[in-house]
Amino acid sequence: MVLDADAQKVLDAAKLTGAPPIETLSPEEARRAMKARREALKQVTPDMAEVRSLAAPGPHGPIPLRLYRAEAAAGGSPQPCLVFFHGGGWVFGDLDTHDNLCRLLSHAIGGTVIAVDYRLAPEHKFPAAYDDSLAATTWVAEYADALGIDRHRIAVCGDSAGGNLATTVALTAAEQGYPELTAQVLIYPTVDLGFAQESYRRVGEGYFLTTTGMEWFRGHYLRGDEDVADWRASPLRAGDLSKLPPAYVVTAGCDPLCDEGEEYAGAMKRAGVPVMFRHLPGQMHGFIGMSGYIAAADVTIAEIGRFLREVWAAT
Repeated sequence: MVLDADAQKVLDAAKLTGAPPIETLSPEEARRAMKARREALKQVTPDMAEVRSLAAPGPHGPIPLRLYRAEAAAGGSPQPCLVFFHGGGWVFGDLDTHDNLCRLLSHAIGGTVIAVDYRLAPEHKFPAAYDDSLAATTWVAEYADALGIDRHRIAVCGDSAGGNLATTVALTAAEQGYPELTAQVLIYPTVDLGFAQESYRRVGEGYFLTTTGMEWFRGHYLRGDEDVADWRASPLRAGDLSKLPPAYVVTAGCDPLCDEGEEYAGAMKRAGVPVMFRHLPGQMHGFIGMSGYIAAADVTIAEIGRFLREVWAAT
């Protein structure tokens, strides 16, 4: 596979740091390393009309949230809302590591973004992250009026492991009929922890995310091998997809997750779900967080904004 020139520069710079492979680190070391990488990017921080901390009640205590508004609500009108779940293999990542991306998404959609700081593994094994993500999304819908959000224009979004959580929350909401979700945005999502797809062998090493790295994440997240078959861990194995809202799915060619993301997009299409699918053959896992360095990040964020604006305009 041939990397996009921007992505290659980022990958080369990362290799020069001599950072050890993720699977050689403890979870605590990996968390420190991710934060250091994000801080080293020194990205331009978009100005916001409002950024504030919130907390939603969860099954095991309060769930920290962060609300972003690029613009104040005109005349107090409720805004559409994107509930965001960060990536990091369910092991690392937090509100700060994805702060820049959430700001950019808020500008792109012309509305509110609420990021969810779900519990991490291995301290909190599967399905803790799913439980928190569902509880937080439900709370946002229940308190939409107080939050200045239009309860009829709520979508979910996530990258990588966060894409897995957005997927499973959307599946649960569709089955239960609540909370009402109007769209889902899945950015190179993890949707099958069986690792059977060819991309795990085709592009499973040499890029930001590797097959051995995914095995490290899975080992920390799941309670045991039996969890692989649970649709909340592997939503590609879910049954009925026909009730899902419209989806935007993006995959990267130099990413071991690319085949499963494409399979899930295809499965939704066959079930009658409107799907906008984008495959970027020259991109790698993590590119969406590289605004200012990888042009495809800014292009994709803008397209997500257009997708959601169109869906919400029709709602």
